[in-house]
Amino acid sequence: MSELHHMGLTELAAGLRARRFSSVELAEVFLGRIEASQPALNAFISVTREQALADAAAADRILAAGTGGALTGVPIAHKDLFCTQGVRTTCGSRMLGNFVSPYDATVVAKLKAAGAVMLGKTNMDEFAMGSSNETSFFGPVKNPWDPRLVPGGSSGGSAAAVAARLVPGATATDTGGSIRQPAALCGITGLKPTYGRVSRYGMVAFASSLDQGGTLTASAADAALMLREMAGFDPKDSTSVEREVPDYVAALGAPLEGLKIGLLREFFDKGLEPANEQRIREALKVYESLGARLTEVSLPNLPLSVPVYYVVAPAECSSNLARFDGVRYGHRCENPRDLMDLYRRSRGEGFGAEVKRRVMTGTYVLSAGYYDAYYLKAQRVRQLISADFTRAFESVDVVMGPTTPTPAFALGAKTSDPITMYLNDIYTIGANLAGLPGVSVPCGFVGELPVGLQIVGPHFSEARLLNAAHAYQGATDWHTRIPRGFA
Repeated sequence: MSELHHMGLTELAAGLRARRFSSVELAEVFLGRIEASQPALNAFISVTREQALADAAAADRILAAGTGGALTGVPIAHKDLFCTQGVRTTCGSRMLGNFVSPYDATVVAKLKAAGAVMLGKTNMDEFAMGSSNETSFFGPVKNPWDPRLVPGGSSGGSAAAVAARLVPGATATDTGGSIRQPAALCGITGLKPTYGRVSRYGMVAFASSLDQGGTLTASAADAALMLREMAGFDPKDSTSVEREVPDYVAALGAPLEGLKIGLLREFFDKGLEPANEQRIREALKVYESLGARLTEVSLPNLPLSVPVYYVVAPAECSSNLARFDGVRYGHRCENPRDLMDLYRRSRGEGFGAEVKRRVMTGTYVLSAGYYDAYYLKAQRVRQLISADFTRAFESVDVVMGPTTPTPAFALGAKTSDPITMYLNDIYTIGANLAGLPGVSVPCGFVGELPVGLQIVGPHFSEARLLNAAHAYQGATDWHTRIPRGFA
């Protein structure tokens, strides 16, 4: 059983159905790896050992009866902003440090219905605000390739857990790159679906017009399997799109011959580390060898995505986080003198520095006299960025480029300079502003640190993106690499 952690979701699901091993055995293996790694990586906030073993035993009974879903008995983890009934949902914040959800998020319920066994909740930047997983109230997550480095954020706990093979797959969310960026820095596959493809019900909101749930897995094949079970219309979510979910797994094997790839000129501009660029260029040559055709495209308004995002996202977060006031649930200060003191001290004590920074920024840009100058203007530029993508997809099937400008950076290296930290999302934010799907796949190393290739497609083109990622992974083995010490 020592090699079970080398298998991905797809292999584990097949092995369970063939009764080569049991779900309880799987759960024990991965729970043991989580426990052993926690001091070094801090990837989890909550580990649900007893519940996981009980669910695994139930899964084994279902499998023995010859029934079950696509993921019956397969262990996974959830990012700690998906509500889980009876289990703490903290969002990485002191504000929700004692909050136990009375219901399951739709994503959690769907994966549970497919038979997946939850092992725990992964660490994350506080309320998903961060690019390095250093803003969590529960301490920073470490990169399994080098614990002195960040894993990326905000889904850094999920990314580190999958990279170190503590779980074969994990849920994550992406508001400005929070799936794709940590996937790149940790050397795994990260999929952000089209906005509205995956339900946001029960997913604690950061920026409602940008947030989207997705997957972190070792391979594109595993991402296809998870997404097929997670996606679909949800009447509980007003932003959910009523559209049929294709069989992403069945679409993986389509040939790439004739695929038109657009190279984003703006992605290869200043700021991209030369060694990163070299890995991306080498990956693109692989695509050419598989029959794809490359052409350069330009998105002239894309360089404005960072300033647009850091007006729109804080504005929406200031509104969403207004509900956390110490009255109904969450952190409440001791002995408040009056209602105003309750609000001030509960929020002041409950929120960390980065959350406060963004709440104050968002409140400012929405205030009287500044709404038109900042928020409205940012939304107009957002539409220009979206239109640029639409024009590009008239001539190409997908666009490709780097996921991040550099490999993983040192813990603490950018915490004192928020602007430098924000620029780490410069290649990922555009897809969120336009609501487009994107995937990051590992495409090599700079020294001993992984590099990610980003693929972005038109709305609801997840099948095409996963097919392109799967074909590349069939020709390379970067996605199979496991950090030293965790193999």
